[in-house]
Amino acid sequence: MHACASVSSLEPLSTVAVVPPQEPYLLEVINVSKSFPGVVALSEVQLRVRPGTVLALMGENGAGKSTLMKIIAGIYQPDSGELRLKGRPVSFASPLAALQAGIAMIHQELNLMPHMSIAENIWIGREQLNALRMIDHREMHRCTAALLARLRIDLDPEEQVGNLSIAERQMVEIAKAVSYDSGVLIMDEPTSAITDKEVAHLFSIIADLKAQGKGIIYITHKMNEVFAIADEVAVLRDGAYIGLQRADSLDGDSLISMMVGRELSQLFPQREKPVGDLLLKVRDLRLDGVFDGVSFDLHAGEILGIAGLMGSGRTNVAQTLFGITPSDGGEVFLDGRPLHISEPYMAISQGFALLTEDRKLSGLFPCLSVLENMEVAVLPHYTGGGFVRQKALRALCEDMCQRLRVKTPSLEQCIDTLSGGNQQKALLARWLMTQPRILILDEPTRGIDVGAKAEIYRLIAFLASEGMAVIMISSELPEVLGMSDRLMVMHEGQLMGTLDRAEATQERVMQLASGLN
Repeated sequence: MHACASVSSLEPLSTVAVVPPQEPYLLEVINVSKSFPGVVALSEVQLRVRPGTVLALMGENGAGKSTLMKIIAGIYQPDSGELRLKGRPVSFASPLAALQAGIAMIHQELNLMPHMSIAENIWIGREQLNALRMIDHREMHRCTAALLARLRIDLDPEEQVGNLSIAERQMVEIAKAVSYDSGVLIMDEPTSAITDKEVAHLFSIIADLKAQGKGIIYITHKMNEVFAIADEVAVLRDGAYIGLQRADSLDGDSLISMMVGRELSQLFPQREKPVGDLLLKVRDLRLDGVFDGVSFDLHAGEILGIAGLMGSGRTNVAQTLFGITPSDGGEVFLDGRPLHISEPYMAISQGFALLTEDRKLSGLFPCLSVLENMEVAVLPHYTGGGFVRQKALRALCEDMCQRLRVKTPSLEQCIDTLSGGNQQKALLARWLMTQPRILILDEPTRGIDVGAKAEIYRLIAFLASEGMAVIMISSELPEVLGMSDRLMVMHEGQLMGTLDRAEATQERVMQLASGLN
C-alpha cells in the first residue's frame, strides 16, 4: 500500500460530508473482564461508540480506563467478554492488528522516536519505497507535508522529534493516528501538555473527524473539556461499568458523583493558619536565554503558586532552584545565608525536593518496583557498612503508601503497571520521605482524576500547615488560584507580577501571562 494513500485519498477535513452510518455502533465492548495478579482491573465492562460522536470515558485513576483502552487497541487480551467492530466480533492479537482493523490510539505517555524526523515517526513501518526498494524520503516528506497541512499543524516534516516541545510532539502523535484513516480513535489525555490555543486547534480537528463519521473515545480529567466536546459520557469505577449518559444531561457535580461514588464537598481545603518566617529569598535569578530577573520570597507554611503559559520559564525556574540547570546569575538565600546549588544532590541536602513535570521522562524508573522507586531518594540514610537496613526502609515506604493511599497489590509491583495517579502519589511519597523544608511541585495533578486531586490538595494544605514551604507550578488556573497564598505570573522568561490571593483572578492572571501589565 502507498505510504500516504490514506492522506491523498481523502478530501480536506473541512469539506468532508457526513455519510449516514450503516451500523448503529462502530465499536461495542460487551461484558469484558481482565485480571492481573492480585488485581481485578475490569469486571464485565460495557462500552458503545457511535459513528460521528465523541464518547468521553471518565473515572478515577485505577478505575480501569487504561486497561480497557489497551484491550481495545490490542495491547492486552481480555479474560472474557467480546469486542465487536461494525457489528462483527473481533479479536486483536497485537496493536498492529487493531490498527489494520481501523482502531488507532494516542497514548497519554508519548511514544515517538526522538532521534527520528516527524516524517519517519509518522510512517514508521509503512515507509514508501522507490523502484530500488529503498525508502523514498522525498515522497515521505510530501505525504507528511500534506497531512500536516490538512490538520493545520505548522511543523517541518524533517524536524527531529527530539527538538520539539511536548505540545508539538502531542500534535505529531495526533497526526500519526489520523494518518491511519481509522474509524475509531482513542485519545488518552491528549491535552495534558498543550496550550489553550492548541486545545482549540485539537477540538477543531475532532469536529472535522466527527463530520467524517469517525468515532472518538476521549479520556480526560478536565471537566470543562467533557462538556465542550463530548456527545456521551461513560463512567467506570473500580473496574466496573457505572453507566452512560448524554453529556448535555450532566453537570459537574453529577459527573463527579458518578465517578467517585460520593460528593466532594470541597475541592480546595480552607487554610487559615498564617505563614511563618522568611525561609527562601531569591533575587534577580537568571538563566541566559531562558529567564531573567526573577525575584521572590518564600515563607515557611506558604504555598507560592507559579502560573504562566507554556514557554514562560516557570519550569526552568524550578529546575534552576533544584540545581538541574545551574543559574547564570542572581542570588539565593536560605535562612538568610547565601546558597549556591549546582547539582540536585546539593539541593536535597539543603532540604529541597522537586516533583518533576513529566513523571515518565524525569521521575519514574519504569522497570523497577514501587519500593525501589520510592526508596531511591533516602537510600543513603539507610545504608551503613555496605548494608541496607531494608526492614526499616520497607516499613517507611509502607507507611507512606498508606498515608497517600497508593493503590498497589504490593511494594514489589512494577511501578509501570500502576495508574498514572498512583504513580504520581508514589513519586510524591519518595520526596516526602526526605522530610523536605521546601517542596517544589511542577504540575502535581497532571493526569490525575478529581478524587485523587482532592487528596493531593488536602495533603499539600496539611504539609503547609505543618510549616513546609511549597512552590506549586500548574497550567490549571483554578488549581493555582484555589491553593496559592500568593501567585507569581511569568511571561517569556520575565516575572510579570506577584498577586495576593485576594487580588488573583483568572482574568488578571491571564493578562499578566499574556504579557499585559
